[in-house]
Amino acid sequence: MPVRRRHPAPSLPEPALRTGWQLVSLLLSYPDDRLLGLLPTIREAAGTLPDAVGSPLLRLAGHLADADPQAVCTAYVDTFDTTRKCALHLTYYAHGDTRKRGIALVQFKQAYRRAGLEVGEDELPDHLSVVLEFGATGSVAVAWKLLNDHRSGIELLQLGLDAKDSPWADAVSALRATLPPLDGSQAEAVARLLAEGPPNEDVGLDGYALDPRLNPHPADDDLDLSLDLTGAPR
Repeated sequence: MPVRRRHPAPSLPEPALRTGWQLVSLLLSYPDDRLLGLLPTIREAAGTLPDAVGSPLLRLAGHLADADPQAVCTAYVDTFDTTRKCALHLTYYAHGDTRKRGIALVQFKQAYRRAGLEVGEDELPDHLSVVLEFGATGSVAVAWKLLNDHRSGIELLQLGLDAKDSPWADAVSALRATLPPLDGSQAEAVARLLAEGPPNEDVGLDGYALDPRLNPHPADDDLDLSLDLTGAPR
């Protein structure tokens, strides 16, 4: 895990924060029939949120409702499952394909367990939708710390989605609107990751080789990402 630090308290009231996180979690999940069926409820709930959070969620929900379902599913896979630049797994940005990522995943599970949640074996604990679902229905404080500790990954995800002109960029914009502005060390971490990329090492036959879910984005692309370190929602 990144260095421990104290983070500012949320500026949104807890009910609005939980609702916003729940909607972002849903909208970043695979757009199957269940999710598409929930879009009317999602749009209704998004309309109750502050504009900086609710408006991008309404845009994304509208896009998903209006688009061809098969095309949406294909676009989702092309966006999140074929490129490292748009990884939804937060520890990838901090640790890349290294042994340290396995340790970070264990620390995520331990944080959940201390708050009373056991993550199933079929999902990785650092998936952004999992973290947000946990924050929406479980411990806001623990999710708040995990999100802010991995803020540089969220910023890189935003840049990657923006560079693809992806409709899912709106979901991350809404999430960022619930978080505090970047502090100096976080901005430096984003700049460093943008310049150098995540760490990389050959992990051999442990960790990722034994569990390919730990490296769910095997392909890489070279997107030209522009850096915005203002912390303002996009």
